[in-house]
Amino acid sequence: AASARRVAVLGIKPESRANQPAHYVPAYLQSAGVEVVPVPTFYPDVTEILGQKVYRTVASIPGGIDVVDVFRKPEDVPAHLEDLLAARPRCVWMQSGIAHEPTAQALAAAGIA
Repeated sequence: AASARRVAVLGIKPESRANQPAHYVPAYLQSAGVEVVPVPTFYPDVTEILGQKVYRTVASIPGGIDVVDVFRKPEDVPAHLEDLLAARPRCVWMQSGIAHEPTAQALAAAGIA
């Protein structure tokens, strides 16, 4: 993941929630030169976050994705499995405290780290 240049952030929060990790972590990544592609799961009226176009699914993002950084509750992760498998990122990173073993196993079986 250290060589990641393009990161989709699933569950990113908009500027109105700048004090929450799901906003300030991606903002930090962007400030470090990483291309951040926002994929919020709420906020249907938001069209841009961190100055970047919002996508509603990871699979709808044009071009390749190095890493999908997941900011979702563990019980909400399985609902995104089909989207993650369709997107075929190199890696899916679940933030500290987020774990869902069956989803992680399905991703690994598909060759996604």
